[in-house]
Amino acid sequence: MSTPTTPAEIRDHLEPGDRSWLDALSRDLQLLADLDCADLVLWMPDRDGKLMAIAQTRPSSAPTLFYRDLLGQHLRDQWRVEVETALERGETVHSRQPDWFDELPAQLAVTPVNRRVVEANGESERVAVAVITRHTNLAGSRGRTRQEVTFRECAEDLFDMIVAGDFPDLEAPSVERRGAPRASDGLIRLDPEGIVTFASANALSAMNKLGFGGELEGESLVEVVSMLVQDRVTVDEATPLVVTGRAPWTTDIEVGDTTVTMRALPLSDGGVRIGAVVICRDTSDVRHQEQELLTKDATIREIHHRVKNNLQTVAALLRIQARRSRSDEARESLTQAMRRVASIAVVHDTLAGGFSQMVAFDEVFNRVLRLIAEVSSSHNTHVRPRVEGEFGTLPSEYATPLALALTELVTNAVEHGLEGQDGEVVVEVKRGSEGLDVEVRDTGCGFAPGRIGSGLGTQIIRTLVEGELGGTIEWHSEIGEGTRVELSIPRRWNADLEAAEVQHKAFD
Repeated sequence: MSTPTTPAEIRDHLEPGDRSWLDALSRDLQLLADLDCADLVLWMPDRDGKLMAIAQTRPSSAPTLFYRDLLGQHLRDQWRVEVETALERGETVHSRQPDWFDELPAQLAVTPVNRRVVEANGESERVAVAVITRHTNLAGSRGRTRQEVTFRECAEDLFDMIVAGDFPDLEAPSVERRGAPRASDGLIRLDPEGIVTFASANALSAMNKLGFGGELEGESLVEVVSMLVQDRVTVDEATPLVVTGRAPWTTDIEVGDTTVTMRALPLSDGGVRIGAVVICRDTSDVRHQEQELLTKDATIREIHHRVKNNLQTVAALLRIQARRSRSDEARESLTQAMRRVASIAVVHDTLAGGFSQMVAFDEVFNRVLRLIAEVSSSHNTHVRPRVEGEFGTLPSEYATPLALALTELVTNAVEHGLEGQDGEVVVEVKRGSEGLDVEVRDTGCGFAPGRIGSGLGTQIIRTLVEGELGGTIEWHSEIGEGTRVELSIPRRWNADLEAAEVQHKAFD
């Protein structure tokens, strides 16, 4: 196993418990930086035991001290004494003198990051995981407002919980969604009884939009919210726990066309509740946009579903017409058209089943292969189709032409190579860095050189592979030796595919 030398490698080499703890803490670094009005840097030891910066956050509530990232850098000597003291004492340490950085005065605070681990006997202990340095820019400092004082008090309470191993709470649901409230959006401080001791101007504005017209300070937040939502038939079950500050959850308060999202962060000292921080944000526009997106997505889904049904209807009509046709040539043409339409319908059916624009093509192709059973039965043959390798997920715009091309190739193998005899059709897939390679081979009678290229099926295959997929196709065959067809989709396909997969993972 390689030794970690970069921030990403340090994270990857962590124990699962430590990684989960740091991931949860990292998600709230921005909130902590905004409350503390300071730059935060998260440090962990590298392979040589030297502390390396693995995460950094700048405050949106105060001027930053670091105009360049410290990620990947080792701890500076000027901060070493405070860091070693904080780790030795197991508590937050503040610098006694201004800490100068690039000719700017700063206040340095160092907080050990501890994770609470429960032993087999039921007792818990704190395990040091990392350390956070907090850098407050003192240049141009002025008298602090009441809001700044309250923000920093809330930050100190949360950092004390980090030292005690009580923050973050791994059981808290994730708040990584659009419209998540931030400290600057509105902050309410509650005492242990749920009484508001401070409400920022933005928090009061958000509550006024819900219909509350008084002053929040001195009021019970749960009573205020109860009054606002008393006429609603349904209320989020998490709301009482959030507005009392008893659970680290998030809830939406909806009154009329206004939606305010609230998130609670319970505060404790030595396991005893000392109150809570509730951050709130008017998310009416965000929620309306989300609803519009869901509505549009449902509409697109319905369109896909109807297109699929229409295609199946067309395929059924072609099948009926083929059965009633008196001409063998007309019957064969209608049957081929029916099969092509049915293949397209399979892809549309897959797209209509989900929101993603990525298609699990192996599932699609397995369904397409079932259509071959009908072809083989009409040509008095028993075909054993077999797939080697995996296509994986493909962008939807490539799924239809590839499914049609493979359907034509397999059908040709059954109709012309294996007609009147039993045999096997193998589809071999190789997916690599250079692109996608597919080989279709059969154990049929083969064909003489020069006989490929004149039929409608062959022309369709060339158009799909060379035109729409930008690939190449080659036929290889000898009489009595079967037929082998090679498809090659170049790197352009692969690049588009990788970009689509990255986008797909980003939305999961």
